[in-house]
Amino acid sequence: MTPKITTLLIIILVVTSFSNYSTAQGSSLQSKIGVSSTITPTAIKDTTKTNTPDIAMVFVQGGSFKMGSETIDGASKPHQVTLSNFYIGKYEVTQAQWLAVMGTNPASQPNCRDCPIENVSYDDVQTYIGKLNKLTGKTYRLPTEAEWEYAARGGNKTNNYTYSGSNNIDDVGWYMDNADFITHPVGRKLANELAINDMTGNVMEWCQDWYNADYYANSPVQNPQGPSTGTERVIRGGYFIFDANQCLVANRHSYPPIHAHVSIGLRLVLVR
Repeated sequence: MTPKITTLLIIILVVTSFSNYSTAQGSSLQSKIGVSSTITPTAIKDTTKTNTPDIAMVFVQGGSFKMGSETIDGASKPHQVTLSNFYIGKYEVTQAQWLAVMGTNPASQPNCRDCPIENVSYDDVQTYIGKLNKLTGKTYRLPTEAEWEYAARGGNKTNNYTYSGSNNIDDVGWYMDNADFITHPVGRKLANELAINDMTGNVMEWCQDWYNADYYANSPVQNPQGPSTGTERVIRGGYFIFDANQCLVANRHSYPPIHAHVSIGLRLVLVR
């Protein structure tokens, strides 16, 4: 099968899986796309020795902010959150960074190693992080939902943009109108106020938290960690087939942790 035909088939599968997408925000992504729409290509094996990936991190000074939105359906209601300092990935984890640790590349478009890894479940991500921590001697994890939104908004340098880094989504994100139904190499769009890239569009990103629509009505102000239990994990950020309204910085989605999808990747937080 030629590369052009393979690419066309992938595009058709992705578009079909989203043909019944509802514009309502904040409900389970599974209810919109279903778990059967996951593309499962043959994983590409790396025959070279496993290497330690270089993951660029950005320091985020802690502070307080209003999380959520009054106007976005499904977003949490505005509430005060105070976070400690943390480090977060400047970019989404790439296919090359995944391959270096795991030895396989499950991405739906595996010929782009500088593109974000996708088609990985939350459980896959936990395996990746465990191996990465062992390789590096460091402690990486996923961001909490509150950390993710604070970083996406620009932290204590925020200009209160609609998207992460701009009021014009084309400046900062790959989405329905400019992505051509594929992911793109990380860092090609403008960074936000904290010099973090691609927090709008390209792929959605797993967060550490279990999802609960009402969690933030009574959540702790200081470093909220999300509910203690749940059935789905939070995903944030919008991706390459969403329209602009579905990529707003406060939008919330969720997905079952055992399932992967071509829309979902990850970004890391460094604890030490």
